[in-house]
Amino acid sequence: MAKTRVVVVDDSALVRSLLTEIINREPDMVCVGAAADPLLAREMIRELNPDVITLDIEMPRMDGLDFLAKLMRLRPMPVVMVSTLTERGAESTLRALELGAVDFVAKPKIGVADGLQLLAADITAKVRIAASAKVHKSHAAVSHGTTDAARPVNAVAAIGRLSTEKIVFIGASTGGTEATRELLMGLPADAPAVMITQHMPPGFTRNYAARLDGLCRISVKEASDGERVLPGHAYIAPGGLHMSVERSGANYLARVTDGEPVNRHKPSVEVLFLSAARVVGPNALAVMLTGMGADGARAMKVLRDAGSFNLVQDESTCVVFGMPREAIAAGAAHEVLPLGGIAPRLIERLRSTAGTATTRL
Repeated sequence: MAKTRVVVVDDSALVRSLLTEIINREPDMVCVGAAADPLLAREMIRELNPDVITLDIEMPRMDGLDFLAKLMRLRPMPVVMVSTLTERGAESTLRALELGAVDFVAKPKIGVADGLQLLAADITAKVRIAASAKVHKSHAAVSHGTTDAARPVNAVAAIGRLSTEKIVFIGASTGGTEATRELLMGLPADAPAVMITQHMPPGFTRNYAARLDGLCRISVKEASDGERVLPGHAYIAPGGLHMSVERSGANYLARVTDGEPVNRHKPSVEVLFLSAARVVGPNALAVMLTGMGADGARAMKVLRDAGSFNLVQDESTCVVFGMPREAIAAGAAHEVLPLGGIAPRLIERLRSTAGTATTRL
């Protein structure tokens, strides 16, 4: 079996050496080159034709984001970002995902050598996922540098009279930050509450929510434990914590808790979807977006059995068709749709049931 060929791009000689060693330890991948800046990387990519590149953001001669935008515009290929876990680093990483990077690894601020070794399994897993990911020319990369490229252009008509019992639940992983953005941007301001579990580490979800809040008609925030879940708002599970929904009298509440990973993830889609089946049931609409693995697939079937209406992203528009495939195999999907069709179908479904809700006994 041919090995996955990787080019490492980082201005730190230590990081280049460590990443090269980590990659070369794996039997199914090989580091074919390591570049200290994007201009050297450009020549390496032309000569070596790698399957995946790992890319630092802050580098000399050309910023990593500028390089990524050019790459995704002219020669789209799988990229895993290696970013610093800081607020500024988080914002840049989210921009990299918007430009078309498949995923990212947050390198530690101190103790880089030991920290990267601890992250070795995560790094190589993400390189494997990237190697099999579908990468398309990015609209954001084409319009890189413009400020309003991703803002809503077309008005979305209001849904109208809608029961406050309704909640939309979304699960996503690799490729999901941009898929979720596109879905939320397609919802009107009077959409029902949306609760989202996106696999992300601590330190990134607050910036992600703030970015979405500036782009969407609905309000978007990182969820807080015990807060009311309100129509016209979307709540994102904080990185490193589970999110579920609870009922308190006439209100829905977000519950944010620590605990063991579920399906190796924290936050876990399984946790959110099982709580939705228990608490919201037939008033729930659930969506499974792009992602590796099977987190949430079994729980989505439980949700369907509880009366929810479930949509799953199709293979052609997924970056990674793992979680959606598993949800379909579990019998959880009512409909399988391209990403661009999910928000309109949710609106259509909500309009057809406007003002109605199923009472839970």
